[in-house]
Amino acid sequence: MPDIREENKDIINCVLESMQGFVVTDLDGKIIFLNDRYADILQVDRHEVIGKDVIDVIPGTRMHIVARTGREEMGSLFKLKNGESVLVNRIPVRKNGKIIGVAAFGSLSMLDEMSTVATIQKIGHLSQELNQYKSELNKLRGAKYSLDQIIGNSPNLIKMKELIKKVAQTKSTVLITGETGTGKELVAHAIHQLSTRSHHSFGRLNCAAIPNDLLESELFGYEEGAFTGAKKGGKIGKFELANCGTLLLDEINQMPLYFQSKLLRVIQEKEIERVGGNKPIDIDVRLIFTTNRNLLDMVHQDSFREDLYYRINVMSIEVPPLRTRVDDIPFLVEHFISKINKELGLNITGIDDKVIELFQTYYWPGNIREMENTIERAANLALQGKLTLELFEHFLLRKEKERSRNENEICLETVRFKAEKETIIRVLAQTNANVSMAAKLLKINRSVLYEKIKKYDIRTM
Repeated sequence: MPDIREENKDIINCVLESMQGFVVTDLDGKIIFLNDRYADILQVDRHEVIGKDVIDVIPGTRMHIVARTGREEMGSLFKLKNGESVLVNRIPVRKNGKIIGVAAFGSLSMLDEMSTVATIQKIGHLSQELNQYKSELNKLRGAKYSLDQIIGNSPNLIKMKELIKKVAQTKSTVLITGETGTGKELVAHAIHQLSTRSHHSFGRLNCAAIPNDLLESELFGYEEGAFTGAKKGGKIGKFELANCGTLLLDEINQMPLYFQSKLLRVIQEKEIERVGGNKPIDIDVRLIFTTNRNLLDMVHQDSFREDLYYRINVMSIEVPPLRTRVDDIPFLVEHFISKINKELGLNITGIDDKVIELFQTYYWPGNIREMENTIERAANLALQGKLTLELFEHFLLRKEKERSRNENEICLETVRFKAEKETIIRVLAQTNANVSMAAKLLKINRSVLYEKIKKYDIRTM
């Protein structure tokens, strides 16, 4: 009596081999099965490619992307190595709800009939139109900048770029810190562009630019008739507009305390409620925050909620100030000259080496934004040719004032530090090194006092 299981195996193998193209990969994108017909088209030995990366064997495939996102792709137009086009389905393979691999197969065979050719051409045309519309939509509501537009290759910048790549692959909230003008928003754009949400909206809201009484309606939206002057039909807020995408809340340190609790609830519950509404709306938004202030200091000063701070500071990226990456200045200058020429229609051909040397010795309190404005001012004076030292007279005066101010600040800071250290030592002596009692006498938080003890290297025993 024949083995039924063996007969079934033969039937399955015949089905797989009869398909125009059939390939299976594991979760890492390694090929674990390739049928003979597809191996012939690829001009490879099916046994030799087992275990190889699918992207090395099938150029242009998206199987590794399907493995990462878990989303099937049905009816994608794909050009084979022999020049023929087919419609391909890519399906994640799951076991107990967990993705273990990806299968891809053609849904139209390569026939010469006019109907098949016409169908593929029509799909190709529609695909081009769709890509065009997506491109236009991204210009309106997507991220403008990519990782390539973060200029420089200094060690701390390279380290930051590597961190951006890792952070982009997660869904966690991100806190971007750094001084004014360092390019924190640009980092947020790059995270969105590298993420799986890049084809969805990238929303932005500057917390310092919106009056407190309008903040809730801007973020959550409102229903018709919610308040006097409300638009007919209501308004969709930033959270809904960015659904399935990314929302950047710039200068989160400027968000008022009363609203921080509402934001905390949104992060925890993943739902919002429009102003004047009574129905919760589920949202799937990745949140990115920026700040130019130390939020932990604000927590100690009771001007920022501690529970919100730890909610938003899951992944943190610190953008280095320009003064710590002076080797990047020549590349930044070249980039800004090219940008200014394009935007203003000028013909600046370069910059004097003495100006670069001057730039590399300046403190740059306004960081990259200040440097761009400095170059633009000189370019407007020159209009064309090389930017020489004479064109930066205004900058030289500012540099001298900044030097004098820094010297005065250093003197004052030294006096203040000395007085503060002596006061802490005296109070600790009075309380027999009881930090809690000393903090009460000094009228500061105990954690702040511990930080100052560590800062000034004060021995409490």
